[in-house]
Amino acid sequence: MTACPTGIAHTYMAAEKLQQAAEALGHDIKVETQGSIGAENVLTDNDVRHADGVIIAADKDVDRSRFAGKRVLSVGVAEGIHHPERLIERVRDAPVYEPGGGAGAGSGPAPVARGAFPGGGEGRGVTYKALMNGVSYMIPFVVVGGLLIAVSLALGGQARPDGGLVIPDGSFWKHVFDIGDIGFKLMIPVLSGYIAYAIADRPALVPGMIGGWIANTGALYDSKSGAGFIGAIVTGFLAGYLVLWIKKVEVPRFVRPIMPVIVIPVLATSAVGLFFIYVLGRPISWVFEHLTTWLGSLTGASAALLGIILGLMIAFDMGGPVNKTAFLFGAGLVSRNPEIMGMCAAAIPVPPLGQGLATVLRRGMFDEQERETGLAAAFMGFFGITEGAIPFAAARPARVIPANMLGGAVAGAIAGLAAVEDSVPHGGPVVALLGAVSGVPMFLIAIAVGAVVTALTTVTLMAVGGRRAVSGRGAGSPAWRPAPVPVSVAAAAPQPVARATAGTGPFEPGAPPAGVLSGCLTERTVRQDLVAGRKEAAIREMAELLATTGKVSDVDALVAAVLTREELGTTGLGEGIAIPHAKTDAVTAPVVGFARSAEGIEWGALDGMDARLIFMIAVPEAAAGDEHLRILALLARKLLDADFRGRLLLASDVGAILGVLAEVG
Repeated sequence: MTACPTGIAHTYMAAEKLQQAAEALGHDIKVETQGSIGAENVLTDNDVRHADGVIIAADKDVDRSRFAGKRVLSVGVAEGIHHPERLIERVRDAPVYEPGGGAGAGSGPAPVARGAFPGGGEGRGVTYKALMNGVSYMIPFVVVGGLLIAVSLALGGQARPDGGLVIPDGSFWKHVFDIGDIGFKLMIPVLSGYIAYAIADRPALVPGMIGGWIANTGALYDSKSGAGFIGAIVTGFLAGYLVLWIKKVEVPRFVRPIMPVIVIPVLATSAVGLFFIYVLGRPISWVFEHLTTWLGSLTGASAALLGIILGLMIAFDMGGPVNKTAFLFGAGLVSRNPEIMGMCAAAIPVPPLGQGLATVLRRGMFDEQERETGLAAAFMGFFGITEGAIPFAAARPARVIPANMLGGAVAGAIAGLAAVEDSVPHGGPVVALLGAVSGVPMFLIAIAVGAVVTALTTVTLMAVGGRRAVSGRGAGSPAWRPAPVPVSVAAAAPQPVARATAGTGPFEPGAPPAGVLSGCLTERTVRQDLVAGRKEAAIREMAELLATTGKVSDVDALVAAVLTREELGTTGLGEGIAIPHAKTDAVTAPVVGFARSAEGIEWGALDGMDARLIFMIAVPEAAAGDEHLRILALLARKLLDADFRGRLLLASDVGAILGVLAEVG
């Protein structure tokens, strides 16, 4: 099976390479592709039954349940492109997949393929994919828990004389609130557990989840607050890599059946839990205590300075020890100095409101799930639930956390300067509506300005951070061909993803020859010589080239989407080819650009060759019809033809280039 995250180019190039290598080595092979147009050449039960081994060259999750008893080799899609002969040889000695044990067990998401990403080893791609796996499983808990809490407060909350809001014990809405609270408590261990799961599969799930629960339960290590989502990320990676290490330990044959079910989970859970309690927990408790003391010494400082500090702390870890220190500090002074709680109350809703606003301002920078989460986050922000922003911070901590902190600091400073008072230990616009806040106009202005600052900073850091993301050059490898050994190899696919990825098909049959690749590439989107000499600059130059068609609604968002794809693994395919691509709502219709670089551009290809033939492909998130994707799949295969590449390089003008590309399809 071959598959890449977007299913546009790498999927089909890897399939073609594997087929060519098998034919050259005298083997029989059947390759199932899982691309944007769905699963093709699907393996049957009979195919799997008669196969000597299964190669999974994919950067997507795979259900391996149908491969029980077969030798399974799982690598990244780039390996299928660059080392197909080696994979065919290696699969003969690959471990036999057994459901419930070992790497790849289970019917859920496959573990991250070690060494599957360009740059080698367990590098940035592995870390990113494991983190995103945890975030994707955490999001439903955040959304369900947060919305149930918010709805129960809105519909079942009763105003108190001091302006607060309380849900009567034993009432229907109190039970709804409690259910939502359970969802919130589970989101941290789920994040940790599925980070570990992505790294080392099912044996790592329990250590990861229990480790996450411990990280979030400060009472276990004498802290008034747990470590929150940051602690969960730590325990997730600790558990995942610890389980990987334990798996490598040689044990007697009679012990192997109980290793994934008993030995590994028990050892890893104990080790991670005790390590956090005795090693990591104590510093967290120390930080909590000393931050509280330090804040107490600042009560005589200027209102603006104190508001900035409290806003930074509130927005930093969203429920972690730093956040809790600031909140409890403000709550403890509600009766004596309500202005301090007013600063906290203004900063509390800024992260979720700001992240929700960011998904609206620059929709093309976020995928469909993130946009839906953004709406839920904004709703939670209204009710003062800071945790609504955690999925965004966990997915992009280096970009989102600073943006949250900047917005929180601005909100806290404005509230402090305006002497806003909050008489209840809660925050968000809801407390103003309930009459718990004095200086309501400035309170709402502080929140609004802080949210706008967070949103603008988030999209700016995403764009700038994306432009600076550079994939490292992979080490080249010598030509290597084993002697032919008769072997039947099946390549297997994951279950089809239920998402429309087709194009709008704006071109009529019989369109002028100036448009090729199903009309997605025209004279406007061909550049004979790129000016850019670096990958980031080349991607921006090509995005601006595509924008001349009128199909790009947001160039910056398109660039960010393409560079986000590069973070998963370079699109430098070797042989002097690069195909940067993305599915994004920054384009209104499928569009393809082509450019040549006379000097070549370092693109991080595994064979070390600089890219001279560069295609940029952009399609909307939800398009209709799939003809353009079929044409692009043919292009990916055609680029493996050395003669075709040579004629593209030597074509004298734009017309000649279009003439060569017209051969596709």
